[in-house]
Amino acid sequence: MAEEILSLESILEKNLQGRDLDEAKRILYGPGFSTLELPQTACQEASELDFELKGYKISAQPEETRPSRIVRIGIVQNKIQLPTTASIVDQREALHQRITQITKVAADCGVNVICYQEAWNMPFAFCTREKYPWCQFAESAEDGPASKLCCQLAERYNMVILSPILERDSLHGDTIFNTTVVISNHGKVIGKSRKNHIPRVGAFNESTYYMEGNTGHRVFETDFGKIAINICYGRHHPLNWLMYGVNGAEIVFNPSATVGNLSEPLWSIEARNAAIANTYFTAGINRVGTESYPNEFTDGDGKPGSSYVAAPNGGRTPGLSRTNEGLMVVELDLNLIRQVRDKWGFQMTARLDMYAEELTNAVSSDFNPAIIKG
Repeated sequence: MAEEILSLESILEKNLQGRDLDEAKRILYGPGFSTLELPQTACQEASELDFELKGYKISAQPEETRPSRIVRIGIVQNKIQLPTTASIVDQREALHQRITQITKVAADCGVNVICYQEAWNMPFAFCTREKYPWCQFAESAEDGPASKLCCQLAERYNMVILSPILERDSLHGDTIFNTTVVISNHGKVIGKSRKNHIPRVGAFNESTYYMEGNTGHRVFETDFGKIAINICYGRHHPLNWLMYGVNGAEIVFNPSATVGNLSEPLWSIEARNAAIANTYFTAGINRVGTESYPNEFTDGDGKPGSSYVAAPNGGRTPGLSRTNEGLMVVELDLNLIRQVRDKWGFQMTARLDMYAEELTNAVSSDFNPAIIKG
């Protein structure tokens, strides 16, 4: 069996050097990122805890009329910590312990906003088509175990935490949603954003488990910028990305669980395309590792990590590992957003009025496509 590829970067660095390597990275990743030096103590702790730690910086030009708006974001990809046959409570507690360890290292690196992977506090069991026992992981967004833990961590570290979970809404018939809970750096739940688009692809018929979201395209104004969350499959829908930008998002996080055989070719470009088209920062966070389930006819395809951050100028960071857990810390200057908008004018020339009229016609029952026959 061939050895699994650690990352695209590892292939480049193994086979290229000097100017060739520099040019390959320039062409591949585009402009504007550099390595961010992280505290040696944090690097040592990450090594001891056996997860990758990477740091990058995306800068903007200095301005005379505005101070720099520097924000450090952290994105996390991690594996399940116990077999899926372990008790629900034990699996959940092990993941709580792991995310607590990684979040502490993020705090040591000065992270202001951190986002975990999709459904971070459970196996991604939606491929199994089984309701039991996996629906037992669903919990309240406001005061469930994950939110209680994240509120403590957020207050302790003065950090905004985006916590993607399987939500059970007990006020509305125990309806289940795929939800990201937004917790302020003061340790309070300030809102939630539910997954708008549900996949029906291969084993991932997730409509079996939860409903389409009903929270629209919320943007959360925090002490560290205006942030939004486009959960997983929503990244395949350009209008989904668009609406977060229309509502003023400066950073859009995309917590995901995508498998290698299905969509790895799409992964490296979709969040980057969205950053360019909407002139904001994006962060693609993917789960990592292969999960095994006890019953046959289930699908535990490996999730190839490769989390990254993209900038509005078209640049992006290298990705985290395809095989290992990791934390990426990226220092952003949010002033880059307006600078790119002044340069390219995508929002100024967007013609939203034209598209609003045509889309209104397109969803009407008597719609006729504007096709001119020769």
